[in-house]
Amino acid sequence: MCGRTNDRAFAAARHPQGYIDTSYRDRMVTALYARAEAIASRVVKKNASGFFALEERLDAIVTSRVWGYPIMLALLAFVFWLTLKGANYPSGILANLFFAFQDVLSAFFYHLGAPDWLHGIVVAGMYRTLAWVVAVMLPPMAIFFPLFTLLEDLGYLPRIAFNLDSFFKKAGAHGKQALTMCMGFGCNAAGVVGCRIIDSPRERLLAVLTNNFSPCNGRFPTLIALSGIFMGGFLTTWSGTMLAVLTVTAIIGVGILLMFFTTWFLSRTVLKGEPSFFILELPPYRPPQVLRVIVRSLLDRTIYVLARAVLVAAPAGAFTWVLANLRLSEGTIIDHLACIFQPIGKMMGLDGYILLAFILGLPANEIVLPILLMSYLSAGMLMEVDGLRALGEILMDKGWTLVTAINFMLFSLLHWPCGTTLLTIYKETKNWKWPLLAAAVPTVIGFALCFLVKLLAGLMGIMAAG
Repeated sequence: MCGRTNDRAFAAARHPQGYIDTSYRDRMVTALYARAEAIASRVVKKNASGFFALEERLDAIVTSRVWGYPIMLALLAFVFWLTLKGANYPSGILANLFFAFQDVLSAFFYHLGAPDWLHGIVVAGMYRTLAWVVAVMLPPMAIFFPLFTLLEDLGYLPRIAFNLDSFFKKAGAHGKQALTMCMGFGCNAAGVVGCRIIDSPRERLLAVLTNNFSPCNGRFPTLIALSGIFMGGFLTTWSGTMLAVLTVTAIIGVGILLMFFTTWFLSRTVLKGEPSFFILELPPYRPPQVLRVIVRSLLDRTIYVLARAVLVAAPAGAFTWVLANLRLSEGTIIDHLACIFQPIGKMMGLDGYILLAFILGLPANEIVLPILLMSYLSAGMLMEVDGLRALGEILMDKGWTLVTAINFMLFSLLHWPCGTTLLTIYKETKNWKWPLLAAAVPTVIGFALCFLVKLLAGLMGIMAAG
């Protein structure tokens, strides 16, 4: 009894101590900056006109509480719009080239007298998967990464970190997490490695565990394709394209909100602690060096991410081909596995084939949709789909509705990280419990959110019918 009383007394004492410490540090930093500003105002002469005055006016707008956030969202939507509009045509050209070469490759195997199973594993499994990954991933990456790097080179990304710092602080995290979050939009593995810029081990771990809420480039093609089909009406009209852009932007917004919530929850449970201070010196605006940016983004990001995807997609393609072609009684292994997952999938507004595609897509998120098509059509290999309309017709024939598409996109946003990211988290933390937690947290949220969407859609349907 006495020990319990002492525990309550210590807990009560620690709470105001933390508050007083935080408040004291805030006042100290504020006083230091006020003093530095006073000294600078006496000894530094500013040119009232010209570039510096323009820079200050720009900062007053892009970092203001009124205009800062709408500008961020508008720029994000603009980047997605350019990616949507620009990636479709080169993707089609690349797909035609790669799948035409598949015929040449098949002829070569038949000329050598290779057995059917070897041709299936190498050509229909490995090569076809690689062709899918490159044709689907390369064009959006070649557009998205240079645009992202241009914003970085312009000096805008530190302004984003400045705008989001107060939110991260309220969530118990570090303001630099905004930068690692942005890196996660390209590749979550790169975002996890980028968390090294955060000095505090606790805040670095928070950033590592929540980086998966930024959808990586491997998930963007799926989000873009499904929003183009079910919200954008196959992107044939300007209004449809804008609706698809807003849908993708909204999905990204959901991911960011859930990242803040998860960070807040973890910082008050398994990773308790006081947030450290974030002192960010905003760099000057500078004209981006377009040619250098394009070359750097292609070499450092596009090629790196593509090579990683290719390395994991090749064995995954071979494995999936084996599962799709080995038969047990009256169905393939994929059919039997899909039956096992069917009850859970239906409960989430999906189906067993969709859940199985996400599981088989663990090596690389970009192969989830091709695996699903292969499973649906019992083709024994990844399917070549001629445009969004053909893809949409296949999905609708399989019973997809608007709710299925929304839940597929939500689960694409909220499920376990890819194998490379999980391995990177282990290498950064040296403890398997952190990659397991990084996989469990978004997956549980994804299950819950999909179930909620299906439940609400069912209730709305009942109300409309009644």
